[in-house]
Amino acid sequence: MSGKVAIVTGAGSGIGRAVAVALAQQGYQVGLGGRRAAELDATAAAAPPGSCLAVPTDVSDPAHVEALFTRTRERFGRLDLLFNNAGFGAPAVPLEELSVEKWRSVVDVNLNGTFYCTQWAFRLMKEQSPRGGRIINNGSISAAVPRPFSAAYTATKHAITGLTKSTSLDGRAYDIACGQIDIGNAETDMAARMKTGVLQAHGAVLAEPMMAVENVVQAVLFMASLPLEANVQFMTVLATKMPFIGRG
Repeated sequence: MSGKVAIVTGAGSGIGRAVAVALAQQGYQVGLGGRRAAELDATAAAAPPGSCLAVPTDVSDPAHVEALFTRTRERFGRLDLLFNNAGFGAPAVPLEELSVEKWRSVVDVNLNGTFYCTQWAFRLMKEQSPRGGRIINNGSISAAVPRPFSAAYTATKHAITGLTKSTSLDGRAYDIACGQIDIGNAETDMAARMKTGVLQAHGAVLAEPMMAVENVVQAVLFMASLPLEANVQFMTVLATKMPFIGRG
């Protein structure tokens, strides 16, 4: 993978940071997108010197997304991999109590932001020589089944599955592969509450098993390592004992 160029969104923490640093260690040059400049700088500092370009980015803003992609191309010359990782959820409240503002903010980042980034990846990957590249979307296991009181997050992650399929189809003519990784209970700050107890479908609050984020990193690296003639369309990686199979 040496000499390739990637963009990782949500690169300031958690899975995004871990994947970005691992890609850089594998020889990628990496454009880092995320809202917090200081956190992006910390990610860059954890990677090999000179391998990362930090571009503070709110993916819900098309102008920010354009800046991330154009600056990465100006710095590194092309784009081989996009990891659409940025995302967050709304507070766990009954559906009828979820505010319109919270709903829109989740849709703007999780769905619209992924779309904006995918559009720009297409533009760069179609024009460059050699042509093509790979897009990996972070779907979450909520792309398959919901947790209680998660309408906004679940709806956007189900939508990501549809976007992944359309992207995969529309990219065929241009050597652009697109796959999705659905992740369950990786050890990150965002998922830390799972260890202390989260609401289950039957009403109990229970702690859930976790897995090391390195398992996610290795899965993404595998997907990224394939030649463009091959694609992992969907991959689910999760803590073995978490309540996913049989949830509810």
